[in-house]
Amino acid sequence: MAEPEDDTVDYVVVGSGAGGGTVAARLAEAGMSVIVLEAGADPAGLSAESLPDDYDVPAFHPFASENTAMAWNYRVHDFGDDAERRPDVDAMGRCGVLYPRASTLGGCTAHHAMILIAPPDSDWNAIAELTGDRSWRADAVRRYFQRLENCRYRPLWRWIARLTGGRVNPTGHGWDGWLDVEVPTPVEALGDRPLIKTILGAIAAALDLARRSSLSRLGRMLERLIERSRRLLIGEDDPNDQRLQGKLAEGLTLAPLSTARGRRGGARERVKGAMTSHGLRVEFDALATRVLFDESRRAIGVEYRKGRALYRACPEPGREPGVLRRVLARREVILAAGAFNTPQLLMLSGVGPPEELARHGIEAHVPLEGVGRNLQDRYEIGVIHKTDRPWECLDGVAFAAGDPIHKEWERGRGMYRSNGAAVAFSLRSKAARDQGAAPDLFVMALVTRFLGYFTGHSDIIRNSRGDLTFAVLKAHTNNCGGRVHLTSPDPRDPPAIDFCGFEEGTDRSGEDLEAVVDGVERVRRMTARIPRFLAPEDTPGADFQDREQLRDFIRRHAWGHHASCTCPIGPPEAGGVLRSDFRVRGTEGLRVVDASVFPRIPGFFIVCAIYMVAEKASDAILDATSARPCNHLGQPVARRVAQQ
Repeated sequence: MAEPEDDTVDYVVVGSGAGGGTVAARLAEAGMSVIVLEAGADPAGLSAESLPDDYDVPAFHPFASENTAMAWNYRVHDFGDDAERRPDVDAMGRCGVLYPRASTLGGCTAHHAMILIAPPDSDWNAIAELTGDRSWRADAVRRYFQRLENCRYRPLWRWIARLTGGRVNPTGHGWDGWLDVEVPTPVEALGDRPLIKTILGAIAAALDLARRSSLSRLGRMLERLIERSRRLLIGEDDPNDQRLQGKLAEGLTLAPLSTARGRRGGARERVKGAMTSHGLRVEFDALATRVLFDESRRAIGVEYRKGRALYRACPEPGREPGVLRRVLARREVILAAGAFNTPQLLMLSGVGPPEELARHGIEAHVPLEGVGRNLQDRYEIGVIHKTDRPWECLDGVAFAAGDPIHKEWERGRGMYRSNGAAVAFSLRSKAARDQGAAPDLFVMALVTRFLGYFTGHSDIIRNSRGDLTFAVLKAHTNNCGGRVHLTSPDPRDPPAIDFCGFEEGTDRSGEDLEAVVDGVERVRRMTARIPRFLAPEDTPGADFQDREQLRDFIRRHAWGHHASCTCPIGPPEAGGVLRSDFRVRGTEGLRVVDASVFPRIPGFFIVCAIYMVAEKASDAILDATSARPCNHLGQPVARRVAQQ
């Protein structure tokens, strides 16, 4: 049988997640021919158990992360003795801490918790200062947030923007983007009196407002009316309101979700729209194996293997090697395979640290020491209580199609529209307070038991009915000592991933660990003021009371799921892999657009930052052509100044 001829298109994009899916759709809308290589399949097209509900239903996101039809399960080292921390072995016999990723259309936007919070201005300004490229200044980058967002939770300002043709928009929100953003408030949750008390107690403790007002009843009513009006107009609890940049206070904050009428939305929907309306092509079950270069180090295409479940991070990897194929690019190749797979693919292609490549018999075509280094993540930990009775809001919940709450969700109502967070608030660690910095701790009260990621973690959530978890997240971590290494020259083998957490990494002062301890202690002071229906804390629990005991507990049990920064933008002497326009140094026609591009991990939640850089990258790519960029409806938009 004759070999199929190579496909040739303008752009080849590896990966369909927040970076690749966004770039590919934008290029297709501009009239370019584009193929996306996606190692997985479309979740809506799979006959696997619990799909497409595990994808579609926001409350089912923990089950999506363990759905074997979509999962890539990495085993990583983060800190200490892996066997002691999480004794877990995968189908290939690899031991380590479970780090779930998604191999499906939409990438990790298919299983994440959908929280969409833009990074602070300081994150963008730091990249501008590092590179000398003013197009990275926050005032220039904000437009990319507006381009992607369709804000549905600020109705007054949405109406004013419509009325004024967008001329009056002090919030900085986007009203016409491709990504719907909502703030769900399930009626069932708000009808739960214990939950209401928990929320009020947490807010009061966080803001230190647990006091008796000396005002008259009428005075208290006026005070509440003024406070509600102020929040409505200024949005003091809206983390995406640009007026709060650098001013976000400790206390209650919204946690906006990328949902449309209570249904998950993200890169998958973006890609599907471009496939239908603009001819974008997606090659499913296509595992990229290496970038193809010509003699001048120009990327001219990608080699891949066609077949289901080829990558050995799959829970049930296939035995067949797949069919070897190639797709060629007339213009550029864009890698968006994520913080683990993009550096792996570069190294397999001869781009990376020469010494490491030589160990695996790979010729270093482009020596770049920074590839796979600078791996970063956040630290998270749970503070968990049992309640004295099951949550009323979980009555009738089976987390399955056909249960009463699922039927409510199908009608656009009910608690399944939520990701499980009853309330969210931000806090400052002692270091952040001393430095006069913005809050660096984000806390969510989850109506479940969440202990991090390990095989079976979603079953614990499925069966939980009387638990309350305060999940403490440390943002803007200092540690940048993690590494991604090749384990073999076989592209089907996952790389070795070492986060080098806490003192194993570069945070010699221990500031990250102390900040997490601060967060746990602050939560404990709050829960002490919550009404009596909470049982004594069981995690960390009574055996971990003083700061040294808490340090030990956090070292052993903290987790993360925002891996990033392994191909950073920046000068080569600082470990930079990319120029400020996303081009891989030492090559032509090759760019990276995913979580690996950041020099430092941005914001509280990384997906919004990835969407924003993908929009920025699409401008950079199109500015290098004669094409005029278009919006998601295919309508021309203003040209941007080329990046330096």
